[in-house]
Amino acid sequence: MSALARYFRFIGKKVEGYDRTPSTLTRELEAEGIPVHYQEDLNKVPSLEEKDSTLVIYTPAVAESFDEMQYLRKNNFDIYKRSKVLGILTAGKRCIAVAGTHGKTSVTTMTAHLLRNSSIDCSAFMGGISKNYGTNLLLSRNDSDFIVVEADEFDRSFLQLHPQTAVVTYMDADHLDIYGNHKEVIKSFKEFISQIEPGGTLLYRYGLDMEETWSKHIRVYSYSISADADFAAKNIVVKEGSYHFDLKTPFGEIKDLRLSYPGLMNVENAVAACSAALLNGVKEEEIRLSLPEYKGVVRRFDIRYSGKKTIYIDDYAHHPRELEATIRSVRDLYPGKKIVGIFQPHLFTRTRDFAEGFAKSLDLLDAALILEIYPAREEPIPGVDSGLILNYMNLENKVRCNKSDIPLILDNYDPDILITLGAGDIDRLAEPIIEYLKKREND
Repeated sequence: MSALARYFRFIGKKVEGYDRTPSTLTRELEAEGIPVHYQEDLNKVPSLEEKDSTLVIYTPAVAESFDEMQYLRKNNFDIYKRSKVLGILTAGKRCIAVAGTHGKTSVTTMTAHLLRNSSIDCSAFMGGISKNYGTNLLLSRNDSDFIVVEADEFDRSFLQLHPQTAVVTYMDADHLDIYGNHKEVIKSFKEFISQIEPGGTLLYRYGLDMEETWSKHIRVYSYSISADADFAAKNIVVKEGSYHFDLKTPFGEIKDLRLSYPGLMNVENAVAACSAALLNGVKEEEIRLSLPEYKGVVRRFDIRYSGKKTIYIDDYAHHPRELEATIRSVRDLYPGKKIVGIFQPHLFTRTRDFAEGFAKSLDLLDAALILEIYPAREEPIPGVDSGLILNYMNLENKVRCNKSDIPLILDNYDPDILITLGAGDIDRLAEPIIEYLKKREND
């Protein structure tokens, strides 16, 4: 949403918005000249006189019971979902759309970075804040027809897109409050794939349940870091804090690519991004030069503090597979270190559907602090709380706590590595944690 707000502001439109709570991002928007309010206030909504010149954009996170939304609907304002607007803006462009239940933000941002630093160039609407550019919106410097977008499966939003290139990372069960079951999730992804433009390209993670249901009028490639896919990472090693790997492609092998950003899952993301870039005309040497400069995405394996006693990593992981990938990557990077995780479950329905999976992933920690569920758009479900996850956990050193307990409760744990995990507002704890760790460093 903030990328769209920035885009419309850039092209000269008056932009205003609402969010439930202030954040670093909303404060940045306000500093850029986009007013944001945080309380329901009909006085902040455009008047009927402004109706014909007003476009309202919303996400499904906004409840229909919200007073401002009811007013806008009752008075027949033009109201579009965010995904619909993204579909309009990408129409007629050479759209590279990155979809998947995990990894799509990182692959989108990395792909945009590779194109941006090539003769191809691009615009991009990213789902996270790029640490290279300090924004989630890139605008082409050379009127490039390429546009890289994150294709969100929630609420089937990605079905508004008709990409020239589609990348699919994972199709795990998620958003079951929308889909009902895993089969419907997969069905929706296959419908997204069917919307690739004729002559376009599908790039998918090797092993996904595709069953060759795609159109014969597109090119199809797979990628992997462990299987013999069309694009595959070979000879992965860590040297001086960076991953080095050879990239096997249908066009030959690219030797000794370097990725400075941590986490083995980011090597997989890099294979996807490099493959998408190569398939769209980026040259081998351009990738070789720009990949090591990739700095990552805010809240994706984001090393926020590195001291002599403790390293602190903040991550957006909010699905069992994402938690497992992040924790295992931390173990690989810091063998033998005591790893303490603070996890905030996101959504009552997701906690209900995946409590056992969350527990299995969190058992990989040395100690786990489980916060209360962040509800986002949902109302509470009887019997569903963070205790449900703890009941399935085998880890001995675990506790249920409140955000207000953090960071002082950390005195009991003495972490070598501290990770905060979750998609809610757990990132608001980052600054207090950093201040605590700095003080601890000096004690």
